[in-house]
Amino acid sequence: MTKIAIVGVGLMGGSLALCWKGKPGLHISGFSSNPASVDKYLKRGVVDSATTSLKEAVADADFIFLCVPVGLISDYLEKLQQVELKPGCIITDVGSTKRSVVECAARMKLQGAYFIGGHPMAGSERSGVEAASLYLYENAFYVLTPPEGTPEEVYNRLVELLQWTRAQIIRVDAEQHDDIVGAISHLPHVIAVALVNQIAGYNESNGLYRALAAGGFRDITRIASGDPVMWRDIFQSNKPVMLKLLDDWNEEISKFRSMIETNDGDGIMDAFKRAGKFRSELPERRKGVITALYDLYVDVPDHPGIIGSVATLLGSHRINLSNIQIIESRDDVPGVLRLSFRNEEDFEKASEVLKPYYVVHV
Repeated sequence: MTKIAIVGVGLMGGSLALCWKGKPGLHISGFSSNPASVDKYLKRGVVDSATTSLKEAVADADFIFLCVPVGLISDYLEKLQQVELKPGCIITDVGSTKRSVVECAARMKLQGAYFIGGHPMAGSERSGVEAASLYLYENAFYVLTPPEGTPEEVYNRLVELLQWTRAQIIRVDAEQHDDIVGAISHLPHVIAVALVNQIAGYNESNGLYRALAAGGFRDITRIASGDPVMWRDIFQSNKPVMLKLLDDWNEEISKFRSMIETNDGDGIMDAFKRAGKFRSELPERRKGVITALYDLYVDVPDHPGIIGSVATLLGSHRINLSNIQIIESRDDVPGVLRLSFRNEEDFEKASEVLKPYYVVHV
């Protein structure tokens, strides 16, 4: 029997547990210091056993997954030094920064165990074990950062276990990981937070800023609503990368300011063309380090019962809507419905069902 211990059975850990739950030869053990959480894990059937004792949870474990915030990973690695681990045990994590975690693990004496950094590049707007999903990692990139000298047999054992997630496993150096993820995820979050706070400052003297910011502004800044504690830990653990990225960002902004100041219309158009070209070349994968939106925009006539008609059409095809919003509806303008779905399958199916009857935009 292969034992998998999961420390922190929330969205990430719970989704991993669901990938392995009930599979032959696998036993899933969950840990939380909170007794109420342990009861919740068991009642929801996410794990086979659960306990508030870390020692008991990891006893004889073949794999240990640290599914806790980045800022707590080093604390748990230190705790694992104090307990007896199964020889050859593989310890990994799900943190979104890797260099500091891998370096911390290298300093530890983990009693014959191996540490391999991990970062499943998938997430959800929701959190907690209640949001855990069997399909969270399917088709997502799952990055592994094994330290130099990790035996191939050990690395391959972890890869084999992770095949159950149906994720695409990628092997990357820890420093390279932090450079790339810092640029495509961490920097955009800083920009979104700074932008929202800038507009919030303007709104203090003129409430129209908030009133008119609904719709597009809200959409493009949605990542500003992230968990403050989590992002504090990420920025602190990826500090050198973030400082370099912010320097580069300031340089890009200075270029734009100069183009506007000097009325450089050609330069502005070129900047938009280059950005548009690169963005059009981005892969259409809907799972990435920033949570994807599964939203459809549907033009509908402004008459009674239209929302019910759309919802009924989707319901008749067993398509589950997570949210519906009226963006525009006036006598002289067609109504626009924003339909939100929890997964790509429902999103794609809804698009096919609605297109024969309505104008649909992604």
